[in-house]
Amino acid sequence: MPKMKTHRGAVKRMKISARGKIVRARAGKSHLLEHKSPARRRRLRAGGILSHADFHRAKRLLPHGR
Repeated sequence: MPKMKTHRGAVKRMKISARGKIVRARAGKSHLLEHKSPARRRRLRAGGILSHADFHRAKRLLPHGR
């Protein structure tokens, strides 16, 4: 059986926390920030935790605990 390969795009977007949860960045922070309120931009700074529904699919993309 060949080695499991890590999905390189997923590595750049997500990481596994010390407790095993998958942490991600919030969407909507890359452009068109001028018309978004400062409070909204501040909230987008904080990351998010991947939902339980997507967790198992993402876990397969990050097999080596990156």
